[in-house]
Amino acid sequence: MQTLQVEIPVDYVKLGGILEIPGDARGVVVFVHGSGSSRFSPRNARVAAGLQRKGFATLLFDLLTQDEQRHDDVDATYRFNIALLARRLVATLVWLRQWADVATLPVGLFGASTGAAAALVAAAQTDNVRAVVSRGGRPDLARTALASVAAPTLLIVGERDTDVIRLNQRAAGQLTCEHSMAIVAGATHLFEEPGALEEVTQLAAGWFERWLAKAPL
Repeated sequence: MQTLQVEIPVDYVKLGGILEIPGDARGVVVFVHGSGSSRFSPRNARVAAGLQRKGFATLLFDLLTQDEQRHDDVDATYRFNIALLARRLVATLVWLRQWADVATLPVGLFGASTGAAAALVAAAQTDNVRAVVSRGGRPDLARTALASVAAPTLLIVGERDTDVIRLNQRAAGQLTCEHSMAIVAGATHLFEEPGALEEVTQLAAGWFERWLAKAPL
């Protein structure tokens, strides 16, 4: 396993990231965190570790600089700027192709909360994305981009996260790609209940195994 601390040049700033590449990786999954989070998200790190065990490389990276995050913590300047977040994600996907060990691997996106909307907007803007998974996401914030998403999309929501379930159902109705919705029994928005995040990992791994394996390189 290679573990690389990286800096991604985007929008005249540099975003920190952690790129982990298992031997004989068969795909790479880029994580798109939600508001108030970062590349150090413990939940995303746990899911990433599970995907690495399944043979997927992972990239966890910051969508905002430290200064931007401090501003956002005060007045939510950036967290709902989906266009900005998606633009940085698209640029990150281009940057990722410089790494020889992952340059030809099929790419999946794993988005959480508002990051799921950014992932879907980015997927609509590039043909490099082969599959998308949303965990407790806000795909509704992708708005008109939803109909243009071609990558097969899995929406995972906690059973007790009722408001977000409704938002996901509404968004699913606008998706024209192959898509599915999975409800994790007993789980709330953060999937903190025993076994909930493990189920998310299993669902995500199954989705990526299904679609990234079929993706043309």
